[in-house]
Amino acid sequence: MRVISFMIAAAVLATPTLAQQAQRSSGPASKVEGNSNVIGVNVNTAAVAIGDGNTAKNTAGAIKGGSQIKGNTNVIGVNANTAVVAIGKNNSTGNESGVIGGK
Repeated sequence: MRVISFMIAAAVLATPTLAQQAQRSSGPASKVEGNSNVIGVNVNTAAVAIGDGNTAKNTAGAIKGGSQIKGNTNVIGVNANTAVVAIGKNNSTGNESGVIGGK
């Protein structure tokens, strides 16, 4: 519990850096304007993909492509002790918390 509290406190202190990166990452697929705070914390997470064409991912606090956000936006994502496993052909799985947008 203390580790999660420490990671959240560290992420809050790093908020200005993350917000500036979110504003600079605008492109034709996604556009972010205004004040944006993105906080993502992953603790003890693992992603495993076995086989042909598999995707396994852990995502916390992300603004993905295909998103156009204007105004004040706060995204907070915390994954703690999560595991993602994809076994077989053409399988996909993921743990996503605090995610705006598509693939």
